[in-house]
Amino acid sequence: MTDETMLKLRADALIRAALEEDVTGEDVSTASVLPAYARGTADLIAKQAGVIAGLPVFARAFQLLDGGTEVKCFVSDGDRVENGQLLATVTGDMRVILTAERTALNFLQRMSGIATATAKMCALLAGSGLRLVDTRKTTPNMRIFEKYAVRTGGGGNHRYNLSDAVLLKDNHIGAAGGVRQAVEAARAHAPFTMKIEVETETLAQVAEAVEAGADIIMLDNMSDADMKKAVALIAGRALVEISGNVTAENVARLAGIGADVVSSGAITHSAGILDLSLKHLRPAEEE
Repeated sequence: MTDETMLKLRADALIRAALEEDVTGEDVSTASVLPAYARGTADLIAKQAGVIAGLPVFARAFQLLDGGTEVKCFVSDGDRVENGQLLATVTGDMRVILTAERTALNFLQRMSGIATATAKMCALLAGSGLRLVDTRKTTPNMRIFEKYAVRTGGGGNHRYNLSDAVLLKDNHIGAAGGVRQAVEAARAHAPFTMKIEVETETLAQVAEAVEAGADIIMLDNMSDADMKKAVALIAGRALVEISGNVTAENVARLAGIGADVVSSGAITHSAGILDLSLKHLRPAEEE
């Protein structure tokens, strides 16, 4: 299933909820100046350089109000765009264009900001063999869009939600009484097809996780020296993930650790928007 197909299947309810948040009765401003149907066109323009992500979501915000709205894109998700570039045109009922404009832009700007931040961090890891993935530190009800944006920017996804995989963090380990006990409990409960990951903070916990047969071992907020020791200790018996305050400012130094994956919450929770604007709304007859 393609990313665009998954968005079509799962996103409508969330986009509709965002539209309903913005219009609880009528769009008073638009109804004041456009009491009747009038066909028009507006331009989607980039106001800064970055990676675009979320064009199908942008289009859907208009089309949920009027299925006849035409969105013609001149770029594709994953493309790098430049300041001032014309990205798309939106043509249809001008009342629909005005009413859905902010919701459509909110999705597209947020998703493009995440894709841009992800692409920047991936470029810093290019050639290292270390794969960048996201976390569950996403905006509530925006996860499907934000994880799509990470993939569009060249990153990968960690588990989508709590049902996807076992990740035994410090509090799980504390509740179980130790790393070994937590892994054994997970093996007994989870389906045999599901991988088990253990978060470790010390080399002693790494050794326990290896002996317990963890599939993935996360090195959480360890020093570079300890992470290198941990990789040597694991010796290929589990996938190794680095985690903990990973940002664009410090990710490059992790390339030489020898891990398989680095996860970063910053690419979703701290990404800015990509500045975009819907401008030049005019009657379609002028085309």
